[in-house]
Amino acid sequence: MANTFKVKFNFIDPSSDPIEVEVLKGDTILDAALDNEISLHHNCGAVLACSTCHIYVTKGMETLPEISDAEEDFIDRAVNPKLNSRLACQCRIIADVEVTIPDQSVHLGH
Repeated sequence: MANTFKVKFNFIDPSSDPIEVEVLKGDTILDAALDNEISLHHNCGAVLACSTCHIYVTKGMETLPEISDAEEDFIDRAVNPKLNSRLACQCRIIADVEVTIPDQSVHLGH
């Protein structure tokens, strides 16, 4: 189906196996996680007001929308941000993508 893509979720926690799901074009990475019962914090309700849905994009970064200044500001507040950090609520899927969910046991809140 041309309107579906795959999202592979990896986890920093070594006891968690990777999970690959199919999603509709235009869904966010956060939607993909929640629709498939993958735990990913989202304290602000996906309105770009916190950093709790912080992820690392390991494949497919070039297919995601360009990072906004607001998203970049919130990523700076995330725990252990990296060059491949994004907020899952801001990443609309238009191609296959692979992400890693960092340790969510410690959050700064926003």
